[in-house]
Amino acid sequence: MSLIPDPTRDPSKAKRVNTLTSILQDRETFVKEVSEGVDLKRKLIDLNLIAAVSFAIYGAIIGSQHSLQQAVSSAIKLPILFLLTAAICMPTLFIFSSFFGSKRSLLQNFVLLAMGTAMIGVAMVGFAPITVFFSITSRNYEFFKLLNVGFFTIAGSLGVLFFYRMYGQLTDENPATAGSRKTFLLLWLLLYALVGTQLGWTLRPFFGSPGLPFEVVRQVGGNFYLDIIQSLRQLMSD
Repeated sequence: MSLIPDPTRDPSKAKRVNTLTSILQDRETFVKEVSEGVDLKRKLIDLNLIAAVSFAIYGAIIGSQHSLQQAVSSAIKLPILFLLTAAICMPTLFIFSSFFGSKRSLLQNFVLLAMGTAMIGVAMVGFAPITVFFSITSRNYEFFKLLNVGFFTIAGSLGVLFFYRMYGQLTDENPATAGSRKTFLLLWLLLYALVGTQLGWTLRPFFGSPGLPFEVVRQVGGNFYLDIIQSLRQLMSD
């Protein structure tokens, strides 16, 4: 009798692996199952778990440049940032898309948004080796922060584009209101980005400024966009 555990005998693990593989390589089948209401609760749990683990890994990486405390804090706060942003924006998406003729259930909407969030998290893990490389070879805080803002922008755009395409592929929609739903969805994506940016600013720091003591959250003040402009000026003046 073998004492080595066989991962194929763990149904929950197999399902999670299948979920990750599906959203990366077989999205059409996955979206079809969502449209048909196949195992939505399990999909939602798996997608949120994938997102949470991915963001926790990346949060620990970017926080580790400051301290162990910051690494732990960022590993906790980064999943909260993305999952809470989705929860805050979901009622608006569901109610107003229903006004424009959508027949999707609340759970279907949650699963679709969780797919986009999981894609952002997986994309960030893809950037992780580059982030680790620069955290070791560069001590320029402004460069490191702007580099990661760029990575988050790319990964976020990928997840949003993925969600936008998958959202439009479900076949249970009224074609007469397709144009209105498309316009609303674009506006909602802008709202999602604004909420995420503001929430991220409220939960900062994630990197931890060198020379400053560890803080769980920093006093509210300023805004994200002015901080990025200031970081660009500082980087160009160095």
